[in-house]
Amino acid sequence: MNDGLLYSCRYSLWPVCVMVTSAIILSLSACRQQDQPPQSPTAAHGSDKNGTARPVESASRVETALVEFNSSHQGLTLSGKIAYGEDKYSRVSSPLQGRVVEVRARLGGRVKAGDVLLVVDSPEIAQAYSKYVREDSDLQYATRAHELAKDLYENKALALKDLKQAENELVKARAEFRLAKERLLSFRIAPKELDKPLDQQQITSRFEMKSPLSGIVVERTVTPGQSVTGDPDHVLFTVADLDVLQVVADVYEHDLALVREGQSAVVLVEAYPGVEFPAQVTSVGDVVDPATRTIKVRARVDNQAHKLKPEMFARLQLDVGDTRQFLTVPREAVLEVDGKQFVYVVEGDRSYRKREVKIAAISPDQTRVVEGLKQGERIVTKGAVLIKGQAVQGP
Repeated sequence: MNDGLLYSCRYSLWPVCVMVTSAIILSLSACRQQDQPPQSPTAAHGSDKNGTARPVESASRVETALVEFNSSHQGLTLSGKIAYGEDKYSRVSSPLQGRVVEVRARLGGRVKAGDVLLVVDSPEIAQAYSKYVREDSDLQYATRAHELAKDLYENKALALKDLKQAENELVKARAEFRLAKERLLSFRIAPKELDKPLDQQQITSRFEMKSPLSGIVVERTVTPGQSVTGDPDHVLFTVADLDVLQVVADVYEHDLALVREGQSAVVLVEAYPGVEFPAQVTSVGDVVDPATRTIKVRARVDNQAHKLKPEMFARLQLDVGDTRQFLTVPREAVLEVDGKQFVYVVEGDRSYRKREVKIAAISPDQTRVVEGLKQGERIVTKGAVLIKGQAVQGP
């Protein structure tokens, strides 16, 4: 093809190329316009100074519902730990000094109330008994002297002041004798042994330390030949009834209204996943811990199988559904800003007002309203985040 013919073909196709390019540009422009959302005349509406918001394009995604009382079966979970039952354990220490000559209780062994745990040879018993004998002799002497003085006074052979002196000596002797006897009784000396005549009493320096209750020896810190003191803080044995334990848990102030004595509960521990141990609330504390802002809750739990161990971490699940009716809202309806919770209350036609509330967790999807709402009010239950984005400032 010569140059002239080529030149003619190029310029004859130019109008076609221009038309094709123009068509492509127009098509792209139309697509962009279709992708852009249409502008609504209400898009400029926002929140007023009182926190009232008027949602626009998000209105179709906002759901509302009336606030109603709920008495359905609900639960409250508290964190705590397993502990010995109240009045079900005892830390035993020696009331006197001495040397351990025999240990009869073994670690992990079961004992009954009154069983001998150990035997101590103590010089304190010998000293206390020696004083008891002296005071008994002094009391008998003071008694005879008073009787003699009384007879002499009645026969006008003794002055009144001498009779009074004999009476005072008798009162002192009685007090000293009673003190010496109480000292011996504190060493667990049988009272019936002291009631016998002195020549028939059989009291030695051996002291038998007995268990105050029935249970299992869960702690032992003494061995034969060891010296013990009369310090009550020097614990030699810990005896506990493990058939009944308690859970000590913490409840926050905003959940306190859901807890009461006698309430049914279950205990869960990590050692036995899925196993529920029945329990019952026995007491609710009267003092708030200033550090954690919680109140102690104690629940009794049966432990006949001895699966639960003291000091285990546990979860206490309380059945709060039957305590009273209460207002509940979906958890999604509650928003949080700066540590405060609030909801949007419907006011008028597509108008919403932000209101602060106090809540308590009930379940993963429901929340109890403690303060801030009334029955019959309508709130936003879904899409509250969309309204929050349009609001300027809440009240």
